[in-house]
Amino acid sequence: MESFDYIVIGGGSAGSAVAGRLAVDGTRRVCLLEAGGRNDNVWIKTPGFMPFIPEKSNYRYDTVPQKGLNGRTGYQPRGRGLGGSSAINAMVYIRGNRWDYDNWAAQGCTGWAYDDVLPYFRRAEANERGGDDYHGAGGPLFVSDQTAANPSSHAFVEAAAALQLRTNADFNGERQDGFGLYQVTQHKGERWSAARAYVEPIRDAGNFAVRTDTLVEKLVVEGRRVTGVQIRRGGASETLLARRGVVLSAGAFNSPQILMLSGIGPADHLKAHGIDVVLDRPAVGGNLQDHIDYVSGWETDSDVPIGSTLKGSLKMAAAMIEHRRKRTGVMTTPYAEAGGFWTVMPDAPAPDVQWHFVPAVLEDHGREKVKAHGFSLHACVLRPESRGTVRLGSGDAAAAPVIDPNFLADDRDMAVLRAGVRLSHRIAEAPPLQAYGPKDRHPVDLHDDAALDALIRSRADTVYHPVGTCRMGTDPDAVVDPTLKLNGLEGLWVADASIMPKLVSGNTNAPSIMIGERCADFVMAAERA
Repeated sequence: MESFDYIVIGGGSAGSAVAGRLAVDGTRRVCLLEAGGRNDNVWIKTPGFMPFIPEKSNYRYDTVPQKGLNGRTGYQPRGRGLGGSSAINAMVYIRGNRWDYDNWAAQGCTGWAYDDVLPYFRRAEANERGGDDYHGAGGPLFVSDQTAANPSSHAFVEAAAALQLRTNADFNGERQDGFGLYQVTQHKGERWSAARAYVEPIRDAGNFAVRTDTLVEKLVVEGRRVTGVQIRRGGASETLLARRGVVLSAGAFNSPQILMLSGIGPADHLKAHGIDVVLDRPAVGGNLQDHIDYVSGWETDSDVPIGSTLKGSLKMAAAMIEHRRKRTGVMTTPYAEAGGFWTVMPDAPAPDVQWHFVPAVLEDHGREKVKAHGFSLHACVLRPESRGTVRLGSGDAAAAPVIDPNFLADDRDMAVLRAGVRLSHRIAEAPPLQAYGPKDRHPVDLHDDAALDALIRSRADTVYHPVGTCRMGTDPDAVVDPTLKLNGLEGLWVADASIMPKLVSGNTNAPSIMIGERCADFVMAAERA
């Protein structure tokens, strides 16, 4: 039976950071377990291939039918393989708002205020603009400016400015509010996932075992301590021992799933699936939050935006050749090239809507092909009040969890989204975007609340930021404490977006990496205690 000092479950954004930091000095024997493959291929590394990423790199989960979305089933893509969702996402580098982290601290998460987490963001980051009070220059995670953004993305920023909306060149600096081009997790024209940042540089180190295509069946618990992990490889099960501890970093869906499969979760639910209860923790799999998002779309007379026409396809073919030769040009696009943050509700403590501008027509998460040029504008509710759950669908670890985000269950979320969609249209109606001759693909009377709400419920879905299902806190119901140790058991930490008590105001990749960085420090501090 193999043994390690630490076993890290999940090679995604947080898991890669935890494993890399624990293993890098060579003093600990670390094993990283990942259900998917290595993700070392051109489809992952080329940013512009994002719509064509192989299915094996994406769990492609679905939700249960959503009452707030007219009974529709939502789509929940999640990264599978090293890098996790950082290997399939739009590469947008956003940390969230200062208020988010200060609010975590105010809720009892001591040590998680903005001034506490900022050093970890800076430590992780290698920003091509250099280091300053808000940015790091020497970290493993490369953050770059875009070099080939579509002219319509620049026009979007100009359109917002025409409405007297602030232009912002750094959403992760002193102020978040405003509109501009996003920085991206790229390096020399290629996607820079968390695995490329933290795992690949040391994967051949003698103290670091990286096990891909390895399914975690459950944690091994002896008494009140987690001592190992039961895994399945090639159809056979085996147990790996963890002398010092296990870090669970399988994400907002799979971390609670693994806990429940291990007998840690709501007792009645576990019993219903024939699982022996090790620890009754009702909050495991609860508190699910996600950014509900509405995509407004316009077809254009202009062929400057990306399009699936003959001319557009020829342009992309030439761009592919350029990228293979020089790693430059249109194929460096993250698609979500521009965006912004703004406050639409009078009582909001910080910007409450985020926009992502895409210089292409998007329908159904890009799964419906539209043979036209155009642009799309996402508006998402940054701090939703609706709460959902993750539950087991089966006692088989290979089965998908049951995901219920409970989108738009709270009327406050609809009020914010309604205002956000209206501002999307005001921006699209400004002269810089009108120059492209846009035609609204889903026209509606924007002054009619009922009509707009009906349209939103018929088309809205996730913008891919699930969190909260292993909530951090100091109250008796919290799943983990502020050092990310699981409450009630020794030898187990949870480190990923599932620990967020409340969803951050922005994309979740950078915060997940920060959580992984912090967890590594917590683990090493426990060694010294």
